Amino acid sequence: MFSRFVIFVFLVGAAVFGRAATPAPDAIVLIAGDLHSAYDRTAQFLAHVDRLRTENPGVPVAVLINGDTFELGNAVAKRSAGTVEFALFTALAARVPTVVNLGNHEPEFHAVAETVAKIQATGVIVLAGNVLNPSTRQPYAPASTRLQLGPLAATVVGITTDRLSTYRLAVRPELDLADPVVWAKHHLPALFREAPLPILLTHTGLKADRAILPLVPDGTLFAGAHDHLRFVHREGRTVYVHSGSWTEFISIARLRMTARGSTWDVEQQRIAPDDPVDQTLAALIRVTIEQNLTTEETAVVGQAARELGPTDAARFAVDAARRAAQADAAMVGGTTFGAGLPRGAVTRFELDACVRFDGPLFSAEVDGAWLQRLLARANQGPETPWAERAGENFVAVGPAKIEPVQRYRFVTSDWAVKNAKTYFGEDAPAFVEVPTLKLKAAVIQALNP
Repeated sequence: MFSRFVIFVFLVGAAVFGRAATPAPDAIVLIAGDLHSAYDRTAQFLAHVDRLRTENPGVPVAVLINGDTFELGNAVAKRSAGTVEFALFTALAARVPTVVNLGNHEPEFHAVAETVAKIQATGVIVLAGNVLNPSTRQPYAPASTRLQLGPLAATVVGITTDRLSTYRLAVRPELDLADPVVWAKHHLPALFREAPLPILLTHTGLKADRAILPLVPDGTLFAGAHDHLRFVHREGRTVYVHSGSWTEFISIARLRMTARGSTWDVEQQRIAPDDPVDQTLAALIRVTIEQNLTTEETAVVGQAARELGPTDAARFAVDAARRAAQADAAMVGGTTFGAGLPRGAVTRFELDACVRFDGPLFSAEVDGAWLQRLLARANQGPETPWAERAGENFVAVGPAKIEPVQRYRFVTSDWAVKNAKTYFGEDAPAFVEVPTLKLKAAVIQALNP
């Protein structure tokens, strides 16, 4: 009996000692991108920042938002001109150093220069290295900033996509966008020269980031965005991370300084709509929604049998398109989708948050071998091997078994057809519009079986 007691005391003591022996990180950086006015998680996001600070007393904390905080398709955000988002920036800047890398959706409600000035007025640092004003040939915001993390100083650089078609039509004449890879090759060596803590924010997408990754110093914290992907990839001491979209997840990067230099460990945490909230911001969101929604937007358009998170809701919508078009398989670009769907009644506002863009559907007859190649590139998640990541985010559904020589009816969105080479390659099939059928109508049909 005595020996068992001694063993028990030893094990408890070892566990306590083990916890005590784990050193606190030297700094914590919270990373998010592609928030897109996700009001069901915005107040929860702020509460997570407070929780991190409480759980890590004395540890410097900073927040990095890697573009696309705003969402033009959100009727409340549009009518309030981003009231909630600017309140979030103000609240974050009052708590911790906060950096926003300009994304293609930042100038949703104002001109580019006005957008940058309004964000800066909240106390947040804005980066826009390769986004130039064509009138002056000068960037709208600095390319880099010095971020103080307690006694440590990080150099943070921001780069943005040059795909003009992804920006709001009204602001395109205000933009002179340098190719992000060319810009990185020209500027990163000097910006990161002798930087003890290099941090890179790119709202450029995975394809461009693959070309930029070899340019950064070993030990860089490299955050990508724009594709709405979520994963963590490590090369040497460099960590490359995508945090997903719609604030469904946040990436928490913990810094530890070693004899070799900086080491980052990244954990991705899910934010649920029922997580604790910042009460002040939550109250503002409630009032802003109440003041800006119309009767049409609060009307119920269908019923969901179960609650669907953003990932499952996107699959549901793609399968709805497949069924409505009486096709064997379907694919829609992942950035078409945003929020999830609630269980039970679904309003027009909630549908619009889930399916961001509407448009006609197109179909084609394809052989099984072509379909197998496409589906192999789709539905990539955190566990997808780095070598298999091609640079596009596809959400697809198809038969469990595919015969290579058999013919299949395939359906997709108008955006994919307009960008057929990007999505399907040089062997893109000949698509024909499906008469009178659009994506949102297909989803509504699936919500009303």
